[in-house]
Amino acid sequence: MKATIAVLPGDGIGPEVMAHTTNLLSIIAEKNGHGFEFVEGLIGGIAIDETGNPLPDETIAICETADAVLLGAVGGPKWSEPTSTVRPEQGLLKIRQHFGLFANLRPVKTYPALASHAPLRPDLLEGVDILFVRELVSGIYFGDRQEQGDGTESYDTMYYNRDQVEQVANVALRAAQGRRGKMTSVDKANVLASMRLWRRTVVEIHEDYSDVELEHLLVDACTMHLLTRPGDFDVVLAGNMFGDILSDEASVLAGSLGMLPSASLRADQFGLYEPVHGSAPDIAGQGKANPIGMFLSAAMMLRYSLQLEDEAKSIEDAIDAVLADGLRTADIRGANGEFATTDEFAQAVIAKL
Repeated sequence: MKATIAVLPGDGIGPEVMAHTTNLLSIIAEKNGHGFEFVEGLIGGIAIDETGNPLPDETIAICETADAVLLGAVGGPKWSEPTSTVRPEQGLLKIRQHFGLFANLRPVKTYPALASHAPLRPDLLEGVDILFVRELVSGIYFGDRQEQGDGTESYDTMYYNRDQVEQVANVALRAAQGRRGKMTSVDKANVLASMRLWRRTVVEIHEDYSDVELEHLLVDACTMHLLTRPGDFDVVLAGNMFGDILSDEASVLAGSLGMLPSASLRADQFGLYEPVHGSAPDIAGQGKANPIGMFLSAAMMLRYSLQLEDEAKSIEDAIDAVLADGLRTADIRGANGEFATTDEFAQAVIAKL
């Protein structure tokens, strides 16, 4: 297979984990007879510094001619002053909307070897394997907003229409069919009109998926149940803001935010793949970054956009094997405090391949 992959390293630890990931993918390509071409572009804070725009037109053009997009991380205190009118995160919102990446998939699973790093009893973590499906281009992050008058008033609007809910509900329900056959839809239908629309639509769409068990949870209840019965969840469907918060909460089940990948997809399986973690500017350049989230994001790219299931599984299996051997990055270090550098961990994964 030949594929062009847009590479957007971004800010902070983004360039570090991205460099190891493109190296990993090059080895995967050589081993399996594929041809991957990597084309790099700017996004986030570095794009603001160099062009004044968090998502330059040149970057959009690179992504439009690619088969998939890999993104590292964006942001940092340098660009996040309250008075800043141009922020790195605006680049993320714009690229999602421009390409219609309406479904964000965030898998969260536990690793037995890392149970001591999660703030829950080990028995609660047994068998935890959750797929969060987050609506990504609507809701409160994209609704009308305004800061009024002298800055003492402002508002943000949570807006959804039936089509927006329907398309992401179908993604979640199809995913549940291929997993354990259960979907939990999260809303705040007892208070918000937009969430009553959400629930009505999910109920209607579910009629075509009789083989999937449907559960409704209010978002506040869901935050509790994720920590008291995480093993009961299979696929969790949520709107933009709720899905953002809940999937970050669930990261503690895996032991660290650095462990989690994500895929942002549109209907034709074109996707943007990025780790859930942020840019972590406080550890940038120190060899402390965990590359697992970025590696697993690359595996999701192989699976969903390039349909290379065996190659995706080989990355996941290699990571499992390295963790089972006891190697740890700084965020999941053991009681003795010792840890492998980003480079050492990446090389260990490559050696397993």
